Amino acid sequence: MTNTIFLPELHQSLTIKIMSTCPRYLTPFGNRVSTATVRTARFIYKLFNRLYGKNSAPIEPAAIAVGNQYADFGALTIVDKKTYVPEMGQTVYDIVPDKAIIIATIRMGFGHWRMAIAFMSAAHKMGYTPYILDLMSFENSSAQKIIKSLQKLYDFFSRLSQSSRWFNDHLWEKFTSTQNKTIDSCVTQRYLSALFVPVFEKLPRTVPLLSMHPWAGHGAVLSGMTNVVSTIPDNYPMAFWLVEGSRHTVQSPSSYMGYRTLLEMSATYPIIECIPESMIFECDHYVDYELTATIETDCAARIHRLETGKARRFLLTMGGAGAQVYKFAGIISACTADIATGRATFFINMGDHAGRWEALRQRLDATHTRYILHNSWEHTKQFITDAQHSEVNGIHVFLHDTFYEAVYLTNLLMHISDIMITKPSELSFYPIPKLFIQRVGRHEAWGAIRGSEIGDGTIEAASQDDLYRTLHLLISDGDLLKLYVKHILENHTVGIYNGAHNAVRYATAP
Repeated sequence: MTNTIFLPELHQSLTIKIMSTCPRYLTPFGNRVSTATVRTARFIYKLFNRLYGKNSAPIEPAAIAVGNQYADFGALTIVDKKTYVPEMGQTVYDIVPDKAIIIATIRMGFGHWRMAIAFMSAAHKMGYTPYILDLMSFENSSAQKIIKSLQKLYDFFSRLSQSSRWFNDHLWEKFTSTQNKTIDSCVTQRYLSALFVPVFEKLPRTVPLLSMHPWAGHGAVLSGMTNVVSTIPDNYPMAFWLVEGSRHTVQSPSSYMGYRTLLEMSATYPIIECIPESMIFECDHYVDYELTATIETDCAARIHRLETGKARRFLLTMGGAGAQVYKFAGIISACTADIATGRATFFINMGDHAGRWEALRQRLDATHTRYILHNSWEHTKQFITDAQHSEVNGIHVFLHDTFYEAVYLTNLLMHISDIMITKPSELSFYPIPKLFIQRVGRHEAWGAIRGSEIGDGTIEAASQDDLYRTLHLLISDGDLLKLYVKHILENHTVGIYNGAHNAVRYATAP
């Protein structure tokens, strides 16, 4: 029998007391781990508890209607009633369990929030009230402090991996693959996530909760929530994403097999138990309803622009770590002539990275490259509406203040773009032709493999020569674009992009 730390003690007082009274987590999914693994996990817990765990009283959950996530999807944002100060005239609601679904995420990179938006969209379309719970939104909480500290490290090393070939090849690639691949990682994340339990302790126990990150999943399970679904993003099976006590969704057959069998996840001891069939579900790609609803229209517009000789529209989208500034500058430089002659147009979404935009701006200004900056949300949406029916040329840069706008703008720009240039992150799974540039971490490699195999994107063009040669071919010729459009339409017919709806249905089924 698996010896978990799911105990009634987890409803009591401070997490420091919880960890000292519960048994060690020794057998994730029925598989043995070493004593050294448990010691290390407990040390990490104690370290972060000592540094950041002083404010660990349970939150008093309530909800507010705020931001574009509410305007777009009716998503209510969960706040702590004890500390939240309502704006004038603002109503603070209790969480109503009927037809509710909680979407728990973190702001570490854009991918986790991108998934959260897809599930908000699907839940809203299906008649549910989505409640968004962002672990980093509770001011001065231990959850916020811990995740912020780890995010700073992740962002720094992600950017370093793009500027130092040695660091990327010898350290970062290993850290983002083998470091968190084995079953030991379940133990580390389980203990660390005990510090996040206070965020979940007073949420309704039976309301479905979709977790975008294992810290949210573990925290919810350890708090006693009984209907937790962990939505796994990456196509590369790593034990890091597994949350015992929850069910799991994956986006591809290879991911299903890898997680079902715990493929290559053995550490000190061999794997002897698999994940039960009832605990994992292949639901296909997590994509927003608004994107799946217009796949045929968007693809028809791409073919029309191709056949009428209009500028090929490329979408460059900055990741949450902001690691691709120099890559973007190189791409623009390589396409200067095509931009000047109206053969290529670039939309560059810088997200909310004002500092990274400054770095890119300096490089563009140094070469006297002209661009138009869009930083008003209303004007940006009008630009997108206009671009659906008129020709667009040049370079258009987008920079917005809020995290939601930074993430969601990429989705809106997909409608008017021909090809998205992106690292093979969570965007690998979206229904738009994709040119995959160098990954930021080895775990992303299988995103490009998935995209290239189902025919809606290129193989990862990691080297500069491969990238620029493929890019110029996409500008000058039309066969690759037609190929990707053809397969997107075929994938759409068989439902490959319906994963967000399928995951919500899975979480809410009786």
